Amino acid sequence: MTMPMHATSIDVSGRVTPMHTARVADPLVRVEDAARWFDVSPPWLERVISRKPRVDLRAVDGVTFDIGRGETFALVGESGCGKSTVARMLVGLYGLTRGRILFEGQPLDRMTQPGGKAMRSRLQMIFQDPYASLNPRWRVGRIIAEPLKTHTQMTPRERIDRVSELLTQVGLDPADQQRFPHQFSGGQRQRISIARALAVQPELLVCDEPTSALDVSVQAQVLNLMKDLQRRLGLTYLFISHNLAVVHHVADRVGVMYLGRIVEVAPRDALFAQPRHPYTRMLLEAIPDMHGNGKARTRVAGEVPNPLNPPSGCTFHPRCPHANTRCKTEEPKALAAGLSVVTCHAIEEGRIS
Repeated sequence: MTMPMHATSIDVSGRVTPMHTARVADPLVRVEDAARWFDVSPPWLERVISRKPRVDLRAVDGVTFDIGRGETFALVGESGCGKSTVARMLVGLYGLTRGRILFEGQPLDRMTQPGGKAMRSRLQMIFQDPYASLNPRWRVGRIIAEPLKTHTQMTPRERIDRVSELLTQVGLDPADQQRFPHQFSGGQRQRISIARALAVQPELLVCDEPTSALDVSVQAQVLNLMKDLQRRLGLTYLFISHNLAVVHHVADRVGVMYLGRIVEVAPRDALFAQPRHPYTRMLLEAIPDMHGNGKARTRVAGEVPNPLNPPSGCTFHPRCPHANTRCKTEEPKALAAGLSVVTCHAIEEGRIS
């Protein structure tokens, strides 16, 4: 596995530019200042009559990170922070408003150009809801074989054999390909989704909260399966989750998102042992103490601001106990802080360590 290089191109003030945030050596995926805005304006005629301006929802507003080969990079944050939008950008379901995404040094938009099918087969996605992501009218064999029909020249017999191999790989019976999705439990359906994603032997799997719709015991089974497949097949994961316990179990490095931006990137153990950004600290302090150490549970203070009208300066300042005048007016830049890369004026100024 490629070891992460946590910050490069640091100037004399210790600051790094967003373009160099959370770099790794020889990355499989490189995301540079990527943004995705959605036009949520009222209809044109209504805007003209009411003299209302166009309204953009900045779901993702300039994120930068790398994913090394064979590692699991996790994105965490509260609901609505832009995690799932990043996932869809990474597999080409959403275009970019600005910035770029590179896969092995090649722009991701090549997937939509002639000859881009080979790149598309190397990036696959596992969706959050195993009940909604499988066609209820198709048998499991057809569901898993569909990518093979699109991306390979296999004969029908070869596709059947490959589907049997994939079902065995995810812990199901080859005979299950004759059944329909409604005949399976939630955990089994997610295994079918994983088999479908693995059909064309991808290098990167984008996992959008793949266990959030499952019972806790089933979550553990699916997560252990994914880790085992990663070891055996050399897979790279972008893992989206709001469950910090799950992230601690699967991730190598973690990026923390807030209102469409990444506020901290760090190795997993460093982030859980010594979180740097105030928002990361609030998330971790909100976890109940399960070991009886007498640690009080701290509720994450305040509410997430309206993303249609985000705060000026640091978007976290209305909820931050360390905010000052500069935080309210000036957007923080990324800087190295130990093993982490954070965007925080209070850390830069030494007001918190």
